[in-house]
Amino acid sequence: MKSVDYESVMARRNETMLSALGLDYAPFLQHPVTFDYEALMAQVAYSLDAVREIQACAGVGDTALIELRQINRLVRKLAPKGRGARIFVKDEAANPSGSYKARRAALSLHHAKASGFKGAVAATSGNYGAAVASQAAMRGLDCIVVQEVFDSLGIGQPEIVEKGRACEVYGAEVLQLSVGPELFYQFLRVLEETGYFNASLYTPYAIAGVEPLGVEIVEQMKAATGAAPDAVICTHAGGGNLTGTARGLIKAGASACKVIAASVDLAGLHMASDTDFNRKHFTTGHTGFGIPFAGWPDRTDVPRNAARALRYMDRYLLVKQGEVFYVTEALARLEGLERGPAGNIALAAAIALAQEMNADQTIVVQETEYAGAGKQPSAQLSFARDRGIDIRRGDPEDEVPGTSVVIPDHPSRLKLRDVDLPRVRKSLIRKAKGMMPEGSALNQEDIDFLAAETRSVPQFVRDCLKAMSDR
Repeated sequence: MKSVDYESVMARRNETMLSALGLDYAPFLQHPVTFDYEALMAQVAYSLDAVREIQACAGVGDTALIELRQINRLVRKLAPKGRGARIFVKDEAANPSGSYKARRAALSLHHAKASGFKGAVAATSGNYGAAVASQAAMRGLDCIVVQEVFDSLGIGQPEIVEKGRACEVYGAEVLQLSVGPELFYQFLRVLEETGYFNASLYTPYAIAGVEPLGVEIVEQMKAATGAAPDAVICTHAGGGNLTGTARGLIKAGASACKVIAASVDLAGLHMASDTDFNRKHFTTGHTGFGIPFAGWPDRTDVPRNAARALRYMDRYLLVKQGEVFYVTEALARLEGLERGPAGNIALAAAIALAQEMNADQTIVVQETEYAGAGKQPSAQLSFARDRGIDIRRGDPEDEVPGTSVVIPDHPSRLKLRDVDLPRVRKSLIRKAKGMMPEGSALNQEDIDFLAAETRSVPQFVRDCLKAMSDR
């Protein structure tokens, strides 16, 4: 019998991951920082065409691209003359489980089935659990979802509770935990005890599953407008959404397309804090995930994260909670599309960004999600009010996460707020330097790797390292 105390289970995590994935990370773990990212992605033994075929057989992908004509009219009323880019949205809510994450799950679960696994395990509080459960059901596989749901008082956030319900509808067993560090420990215990497949969000399979989304955007935009989009906005949390979409855009020949991240600004709230857990009203696509994962991707349930968003990110925008609630209702009222909050984070950013861009340019919001009861603004705002959060109309700039939610009193209140990407890049380089053994220095190979990781150039990395040494 193996010891099941916390330290013993965590010490076996790499061994557990190897047996639960059938993917050998050892060649990528020889150096504390540098590894061959493209070689990691090449572990996926499926071509892009094969991935699309696998997804099509599961009813995943080939979702509609919709121009938001009424919202575009509104944008042009607000924008200076000659400005107001056209906004399109990829309607990923049409996937079997109601989100783009069906793409990640379809390839992962296909591989699990082909590799002889009898079931799959996912650690997630979001749409991915429902996606894994749905795809497992299609393939006759067992499914267990490990989910952070409650604070220490046993109170669950409505959106997380809704997603747990969705997992159970598809036949998954849902292990619901309170917030804290035990999530990863329990996840490892389940993997060891069941021998099931680790359907992590961060494997190469999960990222390769998103690449067709980027390809479809280019194909559909060329059919609709004659050209690839000028910008694609991705709601950003752990990074797989943006990474996979960007890689698909590049594979479709749209390397000039700007890839823009968007997150809800939850500055000041700690995602692993019991007291802060229920004082946020977005469970994904927020800065509590987006900033840490951009600045250091390898904080996941796999030895090396295949989602490396900073490699592909041209710009990173923040929106306020109140703005997303406002845009969620605007999408329903103006376009007749009732969709959940995740894609509307990117849409809120797109409405403001479009006013900066020329009228002959285009933006694609690359996802929508289903709108279950717990995702509705009414459920979220009622929950917030019960927690003592001040809900009011006005200027969203006055919003204080954990204290207030300010709904815009006019669409002109939607604003752009840029994350300081050079600062995030410097943070990643600082973290990498700190991972090196004492007395060793980063060599040219390391510097080249970090330049790719930070979407910069080797001289930027050298300058950052020098500045750190001079302190």
